[in-house]
Amino acid sequence: MKRKNLMTPGPSPVPSFVREALSREIVHHRTEEFKQTLSEVSKGLQHVFCTKNPVLIFACSGTGAMEAAVSNLFSSQDKVIAICGGKFGERWAAIAKAFGLDVVEMNIEWGASPAVEELKRIIDENKGVKGVLTTLCETSTATVYDVEAIAKITKEKNILLIIDAISGLGQDKLLPDTWGVDVVVGGSQKGFMLPPGLSFISLNDKAQEALKTSKSPKYYFDLNAALKSYAKSDTPYTPAVSLIVGLKEALEFIKTEGLEKRWVRFEKMAKATRQAAVALGLEIFSQRPSASVTAIKCPSQIKSSDMVKALRKQYGLSIAGGQGQVKDKIFRIAHMGWINEQDLIMCFSLLEKVLKDMGHKFKPGASLAALQEVFASGSQSQCSSSNCDIKAQMKI
Repeated sequence: MKRKNLMTPGPSPVPSFVREALSREIVHHRTEEFKQTLSEVSKGLQHVFCTKNPVLIFACSGTGAMEAAVSNLFSSQDKVIAICGGKFGERWAAIAKAFGLDVVEMNIEWGASPAVEELKRIIDENKGVKGVLTTLCETSTATVYDVEAIAKITKEKNILLIIDAISGLGQDKLLPDTWGVDVVVGGSQKGFMLPPGLSFISLNDKAQEALKTSKSPKYYFDLNAALKSYAKSDTPYTPAVSLIVGLKEALEFIKTEGLEKRWVRFEKMAKATRQAAVALGLEIFSQRPSASVTAIKCPSQIKSSDMVKALRKQYGLSIAGGQGQVKDKIFRIAHMGWINEQDLIMCFSLLEKVLKDMGHKFKPGASLAALQEVFASGSQSQCSSSNCDIKAQMKI
């Protein structure tokens, strides 16, 4: 039987200790035992989200929490700006339109990070903007946005900032309370090292105040109801019990390693991935690369979908191709969650085999040498500033 290796930006690998937790005998969700688990998970989520605010849990994919943010914070005809620089910025726009919002699309080049001065201009030209919808890591382009700079503008203008951090959370630094991010959305199947099925949403006081005026329809995704249950370590409806038990184990592992150490480790793997790709004569697609996933331009004579298919069929290795306007032009390798240096060495070893079979010319072993060079080097933490003092921020 061929081993399956996941190097995709979701789902990402699930470690054995989480799988063991998922297989435990299930408990009833209205018992004190499960409420205690839920309480511990809530604190662990606050730690990873770097927030003192509530982090709510829903039994759905991250898109469900994105929809919850739109339906609970706004009403029909409210004006919002959606930053569209990839498939997931476009998804924000599509969800907002589905709820009848007046959506101003800030369209940027795929692979680029939004220019904050341009965002400021769009806000000034569109009176009555109530929110900005954007991403931390635009997964389809492997680009990390400057959320801190965006938040300075939204704070100054007193409008809501809602961030899709589904892919980036845990790898790309995000400090919502310090920067002034109002809402953060996450998902279980990436940095949290779980199967798909859970989504998360944190809301600060400003966002919770906005819930009171929203007239959009909602029932299951009613965040006011979720907040009332959250205060009692409970959920309004049946939660995904086993996934939450597995999440508790994942959160404990993350806390033991330390968020700052993880940020540095993933950035190092991202750097190694980029240098390995360049060593093979390939180009990096993103102008502001993420620490969660790397997008690489495919050789002109090769379709990325063909390469992705060959890796999966011949070797059981799953990486991701391009989406939308970059379909067949790029491929993406994840370095998130449970993925480690050994996984990247395996990935590039197999990638070299497939590229060679498809006629791409390079020096054999070049990518592996590049990886080892980065892995063997010392790494200075990029989190030495006061912004990275998580304990001082949170005090929870």
